[in-house]
Amino acid sequence: MSEKKSESSYEDKQDHIPSWKTPEIEWFANVYAGKEYNIEFTIPEFTAVCPKTGLPDFGTIYIDYIPRMRCVELKSLKEYMMSFRNIGIFHENVVNKILEDFVLAVDPLYVKVVGDYNVRGGVKTVVKREYKA
Repeated sequence: MSEKKSESSYEDKQDHIPSWKTPEIEWFANVYAGKEYNIEFTIPEFTAVCPKTGLPDFGTIYIDYIPRMRCVELKSLKEYMMSFRNIGIFHENVVNKILEDFVLAVDPLYVKVVGDYNVRGGVKTVVKREYKA
């Protein structure tokens, strides 16, 4: 029995996400550069939109990082996270986008981003990605 390959109905619908212009994540100088320590952020009210249904997706975003020369400024991080609120985006793309924007903004020694989404339709989704310099 041969398998027929078909395209996903979402083909090309998320291709713009890597180049999507989000608000800038601002930073301040790490006056303890050279000392290895962790900073953890929890964003418990993260919201984006399901690209299939148009309904809101709720979850918690966790960011754990070891700064190098720059530390993240919190107000700009909040504004950055709020920019996802009305965007149709898959959970996987949220985590990848956040990690890549975070690395570009502050060039950390290490960062881990976890998207822990609320149960929807009986399915719980957790997406994780790490970066090490």
